[in-house]
Amino acid sequence: MKRKILRILGIIMIVCGVGILSLYGYRKISRELYLRKLLNNNINFEIPRLDIKVPVLEGTDMKSLQVSAGHFEDTGALGKGNYCIAGHNSTIYAEIFNDLDKIEIGDEMYLVDIDEKRTRYLYVVTEYKTVEPNETWVLNDFGDNRLTVISCTDDGKHRQVVVAEYQKKI
Repeated sequence: MKRKILRILGIIMIVCGVGILSLYGYRKISRELYLRKLLNNNINFEIPRLDIKVPVLEGTDMKSLQVSAGHFEDTGALGKGNYCIAGHNSTIYAEIFNDLDKIEIGDEMYLVDIDEKRTRYLYVVTEYKTVEPNETWVLNDFGDNRLTVISCTDDGKHRQVVVAEYQKKI
């Protein structure tokens, strides 16, 4: 009788374990499919050296930033003005910019358009700095063509700012 109860408990635990693993697998696959859809239907941002490739949605609301980078409204366009994007540096939300502090002057970054040719806009990093959260002047138009990438520092108290100068369309 005792062996029978243990066998039944073992089977129940195996079934529960398989169910839990299936749920996590389904969620991971669903997130990956959603990310691929976003990458196909939106401008993409890439930093090849850091292995970063993410979609850029319009706006920086919480919903957008949970799954992608967001383009600040009323900032530049592809290759024109100060094109500003933000993304999380977090293990809670999308882990988009967790390695942003490893950026180096001279690194290449790309914005990839959703046009038929998937035109790539090449930018080269010229600056990396940390600012206070209220220092929104980094979003201003400086009269040149640049890309500004903003994310929190690891502790969330400051903002990392990466500035890259526009080079050319590829």
